[in-house]
Amino acid sequence: MRNLDNRKIMHVDMDAFFAAVEQRDNPSLRGKPVIIGGSLESRGVVSTASYEARRYGVHSAMPISEAKRRCPNGIFLPVDGAKYREASRHIFRIFNRYTPLVEGLSLDEAFLDLTGCEKLFGPVITIAQKIKSEIHNELGLTASVGLSYCKFLAKMASDMDKPDGLTVIGPAELATRIHPMPIAKLWGVGKKAAPQLERLGIRTIGDAAKMDLHAIRRYVGSLADHIYMLAQGIDPRPVEPYHERKSIGQEVTFAEDVGDIQFLHTTLLAHAEIVARELRQRKLEAKTITLKLRYPSFQTITRSHTVAEPTQLDDTIYQIARTLLAKCELKPNEKVRLIGVSTSGLVPERGHQQVTLFEEAPEKSHKLMQAVDLIKDKFGERAVTRARLVRKE
Repeated sequence: MRNLDNRKIMHVDMDAFFAAVEQRDNPSLRGKPVIIGGSLESRGVVSTASYEARRYGVHSAMPISEAKRRCPNGIFLPVDGAKYREASRHIFRIFNRYTPLVEGLSLDEAFLDLTGCEKLFGPVITIAQKIKSEIHNELGLTASVGLSYCKFLAKMASDMDKPDGLTVIGPAELATRIHPMPIAKLWGVGKKAAPQLERLGIRTIGDAAKMDLHAIRRYVGSLADHIYMLAQGIDPRPVEPYHERKSIGQEVTFAEDVGDIQFLHTTLLAHAEIVARELRQRKLEAKTITLKLRYPSFQTITRSHTVAEPTQLDDTIYQIARTLLAKCELKPNEKVRLIGVSTSGLVPERGHQQVTLFEEAPEKSHKLMQAVDLIKDKFGERAVTRARLVRKE
């Protein structure tokens, strides 16, 4: 393990990312409790809360209704995925200026392996400061950074001085800064495991570092090995930059259960546009389109269709999703709580000569979509919108 101590691993976590992007773009929101995830009537959950909202106890994954109760003066905004993805792409371009070894965990979080980069860019802490500065100067956003010799400690470090922090954890700081933390803070210890470990006398990460591994295995099985290794500061996992994208999708939980089939069709069309655009941006095509429905009873079903030729076209995805919805045979008064569309079986995009069941002129469709994409890239996602998707005021 000792030679792994020479690695230079950085974890970057953007500060209240979605909310920060909205506050950047709308100065009137700065300093106010902004909650991303839906309207006041939404039954969804909080995606991100600004630090002003967090003072009221609002946090991600909290039901919107609970966030409203805790923060009645909060400003609730829907998720603007396209805007956040564009900011994320810019952030990752900054990362790649310094190392190709970037492992994205989400739009706003990544590991970077900076081992050996000192020869080009100076000390690792200087690289971290440069990355933070470039993110702030180019995007008007702040990031918190953790530096260590392994992933686990780098991630722990990035959370120690939020927002806009920069923390270094080396082998010498393991006992003084990590071991006193509650066992629930250890990566992989969930809500069920933490109380069980506490009953066994393992209340801190330091307790886990001193535990009798064989004895604890009787109670928590193989989790004991994971806990023991991390508590010792042992995490040999490499930064893995190449993750194959398994699926791309979009879904919505309605504020009220919906039975209007035309409204469901319109929602599917909006989903198909978002999914197809992301496929084109990533230069991917999909072999399988999946419809997801959730009923008021919380029963969830999926229906899928695999096409003869992979696609990245809005209309193809929409028509297939609409056909799958028809096969669900909703009764006249039957309603749904959630509807979603996803694509899988992703492959690199090819030439656009294929003919599909729903496309009589695929070349024209691709050229049209490429033109629309260029307009949206230049003027924003709302620059071009289908008439059917324009909301009536």
